[in-house]
Amino acid sequence: MIVRNWMQPNPMVINSDTLLSEAKRILTEHNLHGLPVVDGGRLRGLITRANCLRAAHFALRSQNTDELNFFSNKLKVKDLMVRNPATIDANDTMEHCLHRGQELGVAQFPVMDDGQVVGIISANEIFSLAAHFLGAWERRSGVTLAPLEMKPGLIGRITDIVEAAGAEVQAIYPIGKPEDINPQEHHRKKVIIRFHCADTPNVVRALEDAGFPVVESVQAKH
Repeated sequence: MIVRNWMQPNPMVINSDTLLSEAKRILTEHNLHGLPVVDGGRLRGLITRANCLRAAHFALRSQNTDELNFFSNKLKVKDLMVRNPATIDANDTMEHCLHRGQELGVAQFPVMDDGQVVGIISANEIFSLAAHFLGAWERRSGVTLAPLEMKPGLIGRITDIVEAAGAEVQAIYPIGKPEDINPQEHHRKKVIIRFHCADTPNVVRALEDAGFPVVESVQAKH
């Protein structure tokens, strides 16, 4: 999965001399989390909704006319923007994007291609990606298996068991967070299985009878 296929393309951008109050209006009216700040075709910064809301809240809470006037008519984007923000390349993978976001604690990235801002990717796109993986719109049932040693043929065996129990397998995801994995057991992962089936308990029984402990199960609501 490539970033350019999941990003918001052709994002709205503003220049660094834009009033912060105007940036706040744009972010609010268009329900955006961040705006790339571009001067002369070059990315200079990123202004986020959180930046604007904090400044507005401070001005309103002070009830000071000078503070309110400063926020409305003088405070500019360049005064509060994140300078030289972390970026992601349009041809990077979503896996790299997710890892980099978690590593840096960043909720949105301007997306670059040949030095130009061509998109933005934020929590909205990450949620959309997760929803596609988990089949949020398909009302899939599912189970999660206790950590297993990942060996050739394991996924095929699990698929055979689940389908023999009357389910239609939609997806299987071996997962493991780095902080949850014992260095001596890095090859062991939980396995999430998503399927269509009217009788999830029957699938659970089949898996456990085959020696695969189930740690959680979900029956889709129709």
